[in-house]
Amino acid sequence: MWQYEKKLQYPVNIKNPNPKYAKIIISQYGGPDGELGASMRYLTQRYGTPYNEVKGLLTDIGTEELAHMEMVCAMVYQLTRNLTPEQIKAAGFDTYFVDHTASVYPVAASGLPWRAEYIQSKGDIIADLHEDMGAEQKARVTYDNLIRLIDDPDILDPLKFLRQREIVHYQRFGEALGITTDRLNSKNFYACNPNFDKGCGK
Repeated sequence: MWQYEKKLQYPVNIKNPNPKYAKIIISQYGGPDGELGASMRYLTQRYGTPYNEVKGLLTDIGTEELAHMEMVCAMVYQLTRNLTPEQIKAAGFDTYFVDHTASVYPVAASGLPWRAEYIQSKGDIIADLHEDMGAEQKARVTYDNLIRLIDDPDILDPLKFLRQREIVHYQRFGEALGITTDRLNSKNFYACNPNFDKGCGK
């Protein structure tokens, strides 16, 4: 069960709307390495995890990714509020606006809508944790790229917070991988699945 706290995990207070920035930041909502995909990935993978500590970690991080998704959506919302048609056209935001007005719809910066194939839940804890570590690094790179392109301190502040959390998640998944491999036969942990193969553990 989740409890929703009616505040963002980290404050987002953007003074100056900028639809051009909204067009690229939205990728961390609905893009291939965004927060929506991350939350769905971890919250589904937990069901195929044989170890309670790892299951708890996937639940915690998956839940935090929902909070990050909310932050990204808040940024996009604040960057696109009270726009005139002229501002929309000048920023190249018109192609998005035609389909979604100023609603926050999960798309990549390229305009491609979010799709379930961005995520994987393999049901093999070794495979899933390697996927998760790679996903966190790709998200970190995306935040790096956004930070390189944006010069508004009101936007950079929450982006830097989110980038730092990706690094922490990567480290936590590394710890989970260590917990998992310590419990498996070191000669066989790439050749068995503890959910199905008897004698897989030490």
